[in-house]
Amino acid sequence: MRILLIEDDAVLGAAVRDQVAGDGHCVDWVQRLDAASHAMASVAYDLVLLDLMLPDGLGIPFLRNLRAGHVLTPIIILTALDQVSDRIAGLNAGADDYLVKPFDLAELSARIGSVARRYGGNPSPVLVHGVLRIDLAARQLQRDGQSVVLTAREWALLEALLSRPGQIFSKAQLEEKLYTFDTEIESNTIEVHVSRLRKKLGAQIIETERGLGYRLGTA
Repeated sequence: MRILLIEDDAVLGAAVRDQVAGDGHCVDWVQRLDAASHAMASVAYDLVLLDLMLPDGLGIPFLRNLRAGHVLTPIIILTALDQVSDRIAGLNAGADDYLVKPFDLAELSARIGSVARRYGGNPSPVLVHGVLRIDLAARQLQRDGQSVVLTAREWALLEALLSRPGQIFSKAQLEEKLYTFDTEIESNTIEVHVSRLRKKLGAQIIETERGLGYRLGTA
């Protein structure tokens, strides 16, 4: 997934970024709400991690404005505000989850996965697709009962296709899922990852729609 982290604490922000990136997600980290607005206007994020106390404003009004503008991106609040009234305010403003600092990074990973699966219409962490058994939470995959190891970007690409089984993803859309906005991308990067997934999971796992892009195939 492509995730936007909005957090002004340098130590916590770096820890969260590294944890989420280590889970195989693509993370853009900003420290101000104005930078977050600019990023969200430029990129279609799959999920947002939102601190509530930023140098240029409060997270709750920012969240309300997003929801009022019909932005449906799932949002998890990360904050030191631990009162029940704070939780209620955050959830009523449109947050999908609320995590109080300090929190365990493994719990954050679990919350991200849970929220993402709910939005994808499949709350179970285990998917079966043909001969593939895919455990999204544990990052484990089996083909015909045999374990298959995927790289972080192979996971990200497969998850993107699994999230919308009938949808065609353009090359640019897949690049957005795999890379942050400060990463240089070579012209054949997506083709390389598609080729590697086909070798590992079967030639039909990703279908090419010539001139349009890629979509999930059979396994």
